[in-house]
Amino acid sequence: MTHRFRSLTQWTLLVPVLAVVLLVFTWGQGLPGAVVALVTVVLAGSVLAAVHHAEVVAHRVGEPFGSLVLAIAVTIIEVALIVTLMVDGGDKSSTLARDTVFAAVMITCNGVVGLCLLVGSLRHGTAVFNPEGTGAALATVATLATLSLVLPTFTTSKPGPEFSGVQLTFAALSSLILYGLFVATQTVRHRDYFLPITRQGEVITVDDHAAAPSARTAWTSLGLLGLALIGVVGLAKGVSPTIESGVEAAGLHQAVVGVIIALLVLLPETIAALRSARRDRVQTSLNLALGSAMASIGLTIPAVALASVWLSGPLVLGLGSTHMLLLALTVVVSSLTVVPGRATPLQGGVHLVLFAAYLELAINP
Repeated sequence: MTHRFRSLTQWTLLVPVLAVVLLVFTWGQGLPGAVVALVTVVLAGSVLAAVHHAEVVAHRVGEPFGSLVLAIAVTIIEVALIVTLMVDGGDKSSTLARDTVFAAVMITCNGVVGLCLLVGSLRHGTAVFNPEGTGAALATVATLATLSLVLPTFTTSKPGPEFSGVQLTFAALSSLILYGLFVATQTVRHRDYFLPITRQGEVITVDDHAAAPSARTAWTSLGLLGLALIGVVGLAKGVSPTIESGVEAAGLHQAVVGVIIALLVLLPETIAALRSARRDRVQTSLNLALGSAMASIGLTIPAVALASVWLSGPLVLGLGSTHMLLLALTVVVSSLTVVPGRATPLQGGVHLVLFAAYLELAINP
């Protein structure tokens, strides 16, 4: 691990800087095929660099603060990307916030959770985690998703699946309050609920697999993590026109664009969560997955509510019946997964099938 910390002077230092420089020169430009290929390579490198620096910071500050740092950092920049695309997109971006948030929920709660449970259980027999903390996180995600993405479909103050101004304000404030309460619970009052546990149910308060990095190394990694995430999201926006053209040429639904971009943006958290699962720290993996889903709703809805003051066009937040059914099934299955505090490959497979169903329906609604 010490050697890994020293590698800050190598590619993990250079790639985030290169990504930001490339972003400056390509922002708002039409990109030819060769430049798109270069941007894609640097984007992939930025994802790996972000994971490396997130792990350094997480190892310095410990859990659950480490997973919280990555989840909030990614989500803040993701929100900035959504608002930027809404400004540029006009009326056709009216469903962008809804599609992106729902994609984030399905990717994290089914894709990331399923992969981590599968990897952890196959490698260590069963995947163990703390049901108190994971259950609290799941309840918060379910409440936020229902208030922000389901209720607009049934309200009558405005035509269509939209909130009125008062309703949108309530949803935004509720999202911020619930997310703030969860963060306080996770980091202060009931921190032990979100720490990894042994197979005997004992909380692991110290991660003894390696010495912690120095404060200077951790601060350097925190800064480079920010650069890498800016590069990931900014370059993803740069290649989005190419993605949109490819999706349109293939005759696919426009929502597929949001899914692809969400997958790119969430790659750092996905890789970090899988690495934790391989080390038998499935609780850390679930902190990352559910924390990302929660942050995506809790920060995106207030941001788009504020942005809607000056954005023209409707803001469609309500899900259709198919997606509401998938969300409801996800909440039920996740609850059954969380209650025992341990999971087998079966639970991981169930979540991955739900994720596959979401992807299939995004391609063929």
